[in-house]
Amino acid sequence: MPVKKYFIAIVIPQPLFDKIEAIKNLLLMSYQLKCALRSPSHITLHRPFEWKEEKEKILIEILSGFKFEEDFKIALKNYNFFDPRVIYVDVCTNDILNKLHSELTQFAKQKLRLFNDLEDKRRFHPHVTIAFRDIKKNLFPILKEKFISEEINGEFKYQGFNLLKLNKKWEEVFFFKNKQIP
Repeated sequence: MPVKKYFIAIVIPQPLFDKIEAIKNLLLMSYQLKCALRSPSHITLHRPFEWKEEKEKILIEILSGFKFEEDFKIALKNYNFFDPRVIYVDVCTNDILNKLHSELTQFAKQKLRLFNDLEDKRRFHPHVTIAFRDIKKNLFPILKEKFISEEINGEFKYQGFNLLKLNKKWEEVFFFKNKQIP
């Protein structure tokens, strides 16, 4: 029985999606940084977990039972860093997004027996990664200096969240639409 990796995220919608993907592609062309291109630009709501692929329909069915019907916007503003290897677009503080994350992780614990242990220790810090694992330590300060003065911003309306699965790359498997959206 093959086990696959999955995670739950808000995939950034257009036109912001293309703007962020263009930055990731520029980092690939200029510095050969490709790890962030393995997944669509997103905000992680539940970190990766393992699930039997044959039970994927059950996973989707259970997640479809999660209800979060608040209408809200998510704002992205400028670049930030997790030293010594992560560059990301910052997500502005958002109490409703924090509530969504909290309720979804509680739902996942209760209904799916999934735990966000690492996140429980670090706390939820929503962000959109543009470069991480493959940044060499000596390159990080150079990129940090470059991005610290760059600006990026945008806003989008929360439409729902996605289930993603790792094949060769992370792929969107299912979109769970916010019931408020027509």
